[in-house]
Amino acid sequence: MTPILHAFLPHDILPGAAKKPLPGIAPADPDDWLRVDAAYAAQMAERERLLTTRRKDVLQVLPEAAPAATELLDMALTWAEAQGGFARDGSRVTRPDGVTVTIKVSDPLGTLGRLFQQDLCILERRGDEHALTAAVLCFPASWTLSEKIGRPLTAIHRPVAPYSPDIARRVQRLFDGVRPGRPIWRANALGYDSPALFHPCREGAPHETRADARFLRCERQVILRLPGTNAVVFTIHTHVVARENLTPAQVRAMVEG
Repeated sequence: MTPILHAFLPHDILPGAAKKPLPGIAPADPDDWLRVDAAYAAQMAERERLLTTRRKDVLQVLPEAAPAATELLDMALTWAEAQGGFARDGSRVTRPDGVTVTIKVSDPLGTLGRLFQQDLCILERRGDEHALTAAVLCFPASWTLSEKIGRPLTAIHRPVAPYSPDIARRVQRLFDGVRPGRPIWRANALGYDSPALFHPCREGAPHETRADARFLRCERQVILRLPGTNAVVFTIHTHVVARENLTPAQVRAMVEG
């Protein structure tokens, strides 16, 4: 399969900024939680393939997450109509690449996965922590959705080495504190020898990340609050850039990470 690559890493998600200690967040423009970029058509074709052939691997919704998933679909459709590039005609939406998608209210995350580049995770408060209650995750970076669904943040991040108890408390405060209309964002960046977007990994298996790898995989992650259900949405916009197309500063950040 031909690799789906970005020609460069956008200037506003430099990996150097992503190497701050977790959670390393900053305020985001309320209209900038979804994006369409040059890799849209190719990434969407891959998302369609995965949703068609590996749906159980890339989409999970717990029954209690249905209201939040519906609210997220409504919010994303409102964004699409306001931003341009998408054309809605009743229950059908024509994407920026010319493909028309039918809105299925009975399958909100499946619809979202066929409209937007971003992976979308829904987390809801369960006791002392937020837990992952739904996700369309076509482009996992060394984790597996089936292992994480229904689990709280601390278990989701196992076995991430830097995710100490102190960081876990800070991240939970962040999820508790995010307000509707005031999203926040962060980025991460890791080296991979494979450019594959669908890159799952089971817990305990070695992660194939290296500072001298052939590709830089960078995720722009946005955290926002749904005002109706009060659920938190975690969006993931994946960029994969060949090492030779990185700037010297980006290569240094990759090596020093």
